[in-house]
Amino acid sequence: MSTVTRTATQTMETALPASLERELERLLGDRFTTGEAMRRQHGEGESFHANQPPDAVTFPETTAEVSGIVRACHDHDVPVIGFGAGTSLEGHVAALRGGVTIATSGLTRLVELNPEDMDCRVEAGMTRKGLEHQLKGTGLFFPIDPGADASLGGMAATGASGTTTVRYGAMRENVLGLTVVLADGTVIRTGGRARKSSAGYDLTRLFLGSEGTLGIITEVLLRLHGIPEAIASAVCSFPTLADAVDAVIYTIQSGVPVARAELLDDVQMDAVNRYSDFDYPVRPTLFFEFHGTAAGVEEQSSEVGLIAKELGGTDFAWATRAEERSRLWAARHEAYYASLALRPGSRGWATDVCVPISSLADCLLKTREDIDAEGLLAPIVAHAGDGNFHVLFIIDPDDAEEMARAKRVNTRMIEHAIAVGGTCTGEHGVGFGKIPYLRAQHGEAVDVMGSIKQALDPKGLMNPGKVVA
Repeated sequence: MSTVTRTATQTMETALPASLERELERLLGDRFTTGEAMRRQHGEGESFHANQPPDAVTFPETTAEVSGIVRACHDHDVPVIGFGAGTSLEGHVAALRGGVTIATSGLTRLVELNPEDMDCRVEAGMTRKGLEHQLKGTGLFFPIDPGADASLGGMAATGASGTTTVRYGAMRENVLGLTVVLADGTVIRTGGRARKSSAGYDLTRLFLGSEGTLGIITEVLLRLHGIPEAIASAVCSFPTLADAVDAVIYTIQSGVPVARAELLDDVQMDAVNRYSDFDYPVRPTLFFEFHGTAAGVEEQSSEVGLIAKELGGTDFAWATRAEERSRLWAARHEAYYASLALRPGSRGWATDVCVPISSLADCLLKTREDIDAEGLLAPIVAHAGDGNFHVLFIIDPDDAEEMARAKRVNTRMIEHAIAVGGTCTGEHGVGFGKIPYLRAQHGEAVDVMGSIKQALDPKGLMNPGKVVA
């Protein structure tokens, strides 16, 4: 399925059939726009990838309206691109062939909440923090925390995870079902509220991580969790990256149910200290969080503290009050912006891989050495408990030589991750930025993915140019 990327001059023009414009205007009124500013706003996520605006942006408020938009575009052979909160990192929302963007910002309702069964159904445009607000007073929470206040539909579409994956899993473990609009406008529901089912194919997992290439997600049925009785966070610095990684490996192998185990290298800690007004040692550092009963949290933290001390770690700096924990994790989540502040005027190229945890230290160290050898500014952060780490290249995209060096490091990092049984992306997704590495990881299985794409989207209109291109 070929994709033609539009040039900079072409992106300034709209190329929608007049009949389609009239149909969408009748359906949506002023919630359909071809205004240049709005198109540009919806032509990129939070990455260095060039802005590729669509020909129009739509703002539906119901699944029925999404279905109407998709059906109209299908009838006119016009591409459709989903857009959540715009926090994606691999060009997922770029309109490579023009078309119509469906922004889900008007789909923000809590459709149903079932406290006794610990689940809820939300519309795709509701954000992570929006759901947190809706759940206040219920004793429940949704644990997936990618850092950004992403939309839950977008998190499902990209198979998101985050800092709590080591304890609670990723979106794949916490989504029970989906409402999806297919390429011809047909609406289906997958999964259900039962905790298990052997009835038919698992379509929920098919659409999770499909990045809008198979359909537009409009509702998400989520698994919720009880808020722990006790929560404590701790910070611990180490002499070397290897020591910090070993501390996490031994913690996981010891069976400690740590809720968060985040690793920041010395470059990232320097950025965090400057940006968030902390004074932690500029050394490889672990941010831990423990959930459970008061006695359980004390036992977990004591065991991890002993492991850390054996590897040269400092005594834990504790954050037990809610406001202290919020400040600590806000600093971790703002690592991206803290890194950009190290070089004002730069752009960030965030990339990630995930490897078996036993290979994490080797991959991390080789990548750090490679970054330094290439003379690049690139902090590293890791969801160390599940083997996922991120490199943020702080770059000037207009500097071809610097971009070439960053690309070399990125390619070698991915090749090494795949060689040890890992993946080219643990949570950012493929978009179009990681397409070159998909076949190296999956081989002929990529052709099977293409066959599924062809079966569900024979015209190739759903977010074309992404994942299987």
